[in-house]
Amino acid sequence: MPRPGSLAGMPSRLLSLVVPPTCWICGARAPEAMPLCAACRRALPWLPERCCPWCALPVAGGGSHRCPAARHAFDGARAVVAYEGVAAAVVRAVKDRGALPLAEMMGAQLAAAVPGELLRGASIVPVPAHPIRSRMRGFDTAALLAAELARRTGRPLEDRLLRRRGWRGRQRGASRAERLAAGRLRIELRRPIPPPAVVALVDDVHTTGATLHTCALALRRGGCERVLALTWARAL
Repeated sequence: MPRPGSLAGMPSRLLSLVVPPTCWICGARAPEAMPLCAACRRALPWLPERCCPWCALPVAGGGSHRCPAARHAFDGARAVVAYEGVAAAVVRAVKDRGALPLAEMMGAQLAAAVPGELLRGASIVPVPAHPIRSRMRGFDTAALLAAELARRTGRPLEDRLLRRRGWRGRQRGASRAERLAAGRLRIELRRPIPPPAVVALVDDVHTTGATLHTCALALRRGGCERVLALTWARAL
């Protein structure tokens, strides 16, 4: 039972009158049940419809570009926003401040952006975080996004399929060469049974694609036939 005078157990509508909801990014007043204010929502750098289906980068008017995913093990990639401005602040708020309502928003936007036919027959698999980092944070961002995507699309969630080994430092801030260095990251299947034939691999940010590629390699070596890389943000 809550202590006298505490806010625990107070109905959410009444609580919002006592402590008005604020934006996780700028601190301005936010609508009830919304983690961002209207200004920050408008400032999200949505990716254009015309993006490369293999690397998720915007494609110029000419329609061709040098795709960095040509040698990656995944079959295609989709993302929702560019990893800059408010979107980068959202990712940092989730990881550094535990802004879980923002993670729910990210998963909902990812579910809305991915065409249903791309997920036909797919199982949803999060990119695994290092277990030590997950314990330090108390949650795994990719797992939260994958769970929300599975809930909203009705696709099965396989959140214990992949395991991360080896290096456990931050990917954020690492150079491209460091991210792609051999042996820096090891991903393996948790159990010696074939993975689903089709996998939608989920993470928060697609930067060089090195982590997504390593996960896709593990899935393909296990027998997976098709891997789609889905992220909320894409570094340009």
